[in-house]
Amino acid sequence: MTLQPVSPEKIGLSSAHLHRLTNVLQREVASKRLPGAVALVARHGKTALLQSVGQLNPATGEAMHNDARFRIYSMTKPIVSVAAMMLVEQGRLLLADPVSKHLPEFAGQKVAVNEGGTLELQPVQRDATVHDLLRHTAGMTYEFLGSGPVQRQYAQLRLGSRERSLADFTQQLAALPLMYQPGQVFEYSRATDVLGRVVEAIAGQPLQQFMQEQMFEPLRMPDTSFTVPPAFHGHIAEPFARDPDGGLQMKVIDVRTDAALASGGGGLISTAQDYARFLQFMLNRGELDGVRLLGPQTVDFMTTDHLGDIPIAPGGSRPLLPAGHGFGLGFAVRKHLGVAPVPGSVGTYFWGGLAGTSFFVDPKLDLFAILMLQAPNQREYYRMLFRDMVYAAVMD
Repeated sequence: MTLQPVSPEKIGLSSAHLHRLTNVLQREVASKRLPGAVALVARHGKTALLQSVGQLNPATGEAMHNDARFRIYSMTKPIVSVAAMMLVEQGRLLLADPVSKHLPEFAGQKVAVNEGGTLELQPVQRDATVHDLLRHTAGMTYEFLGSGPVQRQYAQLRLGSRERSLADFTQQLAALPLMYQPGQVFEYSRATDVLGRVVEAIAGQPLQQFMQEQMFEPLRMPDTSFTVPPAFHGHIAEPFARDPDGGLQMKVIDVRTDAALASGGGGLISTAQDYARFLQFMLNRGELDGVRLLGPQTVDFMTTDHLGDIPIAPGGSRPLLPAGHGFGLGFAVRKHLGVAPVPGSVGTYFWGGLAGTSFFVDPKLDLFAILMLQAPNQREYYRMLFRDMVYAAVMD
């Protein structure tokens, strides 16, 4: 049985070190810096740790539990990237396709260029491709990564709103100028939302329906969706009402009501155990419990660096890729053993979500780990802490 619990020692991990990880998370809860968390560590297809600490909802005081549902925000991106690669494998999509082939509104885009203090719109040197969407080189941005002219236009259009359909969203986004020439810079962006619309257009059905039928049901991920059904509203993990470090508290999305927008870049809700099934599928190179959704070579292709010499944009994108890392198709990928301030083998891939969730997969060690929490402003600290302590538990 996939991911059944075993003694950590049976899979080369230390019980004492995993217990230490749990104690550190409990210490963070006791200091009122972390509302609650679920941690999961798996290796060789078995679960060594599945532990919940703290509170599900600080307002009610209810204890955290292992099947709590978390807003995973950008941990949606790897899943939607897999959906796109399924269409590539079916011969319905090429990575080299211009985005405009599938979404005509993206034809003839312009790039905003600052020429001597005035903003000029210049034509693109080449159209953004599906490949660009997957590796965030399509020239788009995120409104929260800075306050440049293009980012201000994103903010004015309220591109973060979940009240418009995905089709309306891409129409409005396509009308805005790009921040960079396609293919020239890695800028983390709303590209995966656009990718979700590409999937929708090719599949001829809403993204929610495609994901449910083609991924969540086959992989047996029953608690992963764009909205939490009423029967499970009591299972939603919530952040503190005020930021414990005194910063501006980020408002998290309301996942109790149906949103018009199925955000391929950040709309999913999931549990640690559901997401573990997705990561085991990736670690198995495209297969889980006899269900194969991708070929092994496609998974290897997705989890290798696709940036090469393409530079990372200055500003908000730079901290997302630590030194010695590149970006694949939906995942950050480690290229060097050293350089970065966190441990991990070459080939380790990972990503996280705006509200605090994170994961990493280390194929060399046949290991993955997930930390689910809703502490937006503390997320970077907990990601590094978690990574350090999981690697400390590996005994071979």
